[in-house]
Amino acid sequence: MSNKKKILVVDDEQDVLIYLTALFQDNGYEVITAKDGVEGFDLAKKEKPDLITLDITMPDQSGVRTYRYYKGNDELKEIPVIIITAIGDSMRSFLKKLSGFPEPEGFMNKPIDEKTLLKMVSDLLGKS
Repeated sequence: MSNKKKILVVDDEQDVLIYLTALFQDNGYEVITAKDGVEGFDLAKKEKPDLITLDITMPDQSGVRTYRYYKGNDELKEIPVIIITAIGDSMRSFLKKLSGFPEPEGFMNKPIDEKTLLKMVSDLLGKS
């Protein structure tokens, strides 16, 4: 059995899934991917990842709704979530105001800065 930390990447853009998968695998992480929030929630329940990266602007089920599902689920609420967004600080402010839900453990604005993201992941996984 692998002792690699497992990251679930949830994004509707195939290019981002490929990019983040390669980035995380090249840095020693196991990666699973989901193309939308519904698949991401199902995979999180099944796979119990150590960390989730979540695109906030996805069709069908938004990242905000998916985030609320994660943090409202007893099995998943302790998994750190890094929100990845092109919207920037306005999304951070919005998520801070969600009544009854904790602030996400991390935010990453697009375009993604690899060093910053990898440090954030390392710091969060070091705590878990």
